[in-house]
Amino acid sequence: MPAPTFARRLRWRALAAAGFAAALVAALLAALPSAAGAVPAPAAGYTLVWGDDFTGAAGARINESDWLYSLGTSYPGGAPNWGTGEVERMTSDTQNVSLDGAGHLAITPRRDADGNWTSARIETRRTDFQPPVGGKLRIEASLQQGDVTGAEAAGYWPAFWAMGEGARPVGATNWPSIGEIDIMEAINGRSTHFATLHCGPSIPGTCNETSGLGSGERACPGCLNSFHTYGVEWDRSVTPETLRWYRDGSVYFTLDASQVDGPSWTAATNHGYFIILNVAMGGGFPAAFGGGPTAATRPGVPMLVDYVAVYSSGGGGTPPTTPASQPTT
Repeated sequence: MPAPTFARRLRWRALAAAGFAAALVAALLAALPSAAGAVPAPAAGYTLVWGDDFTGAAGARINESDWLYSLGTSYPGGAPNWGTGEVERMTSDTQNVSLDGAGHLAITPRRDADGNWTSARIETRRTDFQPPVGGKLRIEASLQQGDVTGAEAAGYWPAFWAMGEGARPVGATNWPSIGEIDIMEAINGRSTHFATLHCGPSIPGTCNETSGLGSGERACPGCLNSFHTYGVEWDRSVTPETLRWYRDGSVYFTLDASQVDGPSWTAATNHGYFIILNVAMGGGFPAAFGGGPTAATRPGVPMLVDYVAVYSSGGGGTPPTTPASQPTT
C-alpha cells in the first residue's frame, strides 16, 4: 500500500522540519543577550545568601525591605557631592528608579528645564555580606550599562559596588579605611569598565588613594546595550586572602593581601559590606576621560539591572567583626 507509506513519510519530514526549526529558534534565542529571569541557582559548592531579580509591574518601586534610597547630594554629615564631585541630586522618584516591568531595575538620570540633573542611588539594607572564615563570597549582578555613547554620553557614570559597613553610621567620613570594592564602573559611554579596591588610613599609602588599586580600563564590547554579568569573589580559603573580579564568568583582575600593608587590608576586610547601585552624572572620574555632562549629554538613558545576588561557599566559622564605625585618620 504505497499511498499511506508515502503520506507517513511526508508527515515525518514535516515533523522533522518543525523540530529543526524549533531547535534553530532555541539556538538563536540562546545567543541573544541574557533576558530577564530569576536569580541564577548557585554554582556547585555555593549557597544563595541573598538576591533580587526585580520582578514587578512597570513603574513599581524597589522592594524597600531589601533596599534603601540614598537621597540628595551626600550622606548626612558626609562629603558634599558624594565626595566625588558628581552633580546630580539623588531621588526616590520612580522616574529615576523603578522596575521596568520586564524583570529589570532601571536607574535613569534626568535633566530638568533648568539643566539640573537627578538620578538614583540605592543600597542594600543588609550590611553583613562577607565570607565565612575559610570560605568564599561572590557578589554579582547582570546589567546593561546604558545605551548611549559619544558626546551624548558625556558625564554618565553607572556603577555596581560595595562599601564597608562602618561607612553607614558616620556618613562615610571614615572612607577609604573601611573599604570599598568597585565591581563595575563605567564612564562616558566608552564601552569599557573598571574594577577597584579602595582601602587604607592614609593617602596615598599602599592602597594608592584616592585612585585605589584598580584593573585599569577594560574593553567591553556590547556592554552598553546588552546584559553582562559582573562580579567579585572574596576568597578566605587561600593564603594570602584574595579578591577576584570577573565578567561573564572569566576572571580578569586579582588582588591579594600581600599587595597591601597588613593594617590597611585588615581594616578594609574584617567586617561586612553593603551593596550599592547608582548612576552618577559628572564628577572626577568622568572628568579624567573627557568630562561632562554637557549641553550635548542626552538625559533619560537607564542602567538596567537584571538581578543582584550574593553567594557563599565553604568555611566553618563566624567572620570577624569590628565596631560599626571607625575613626577618620
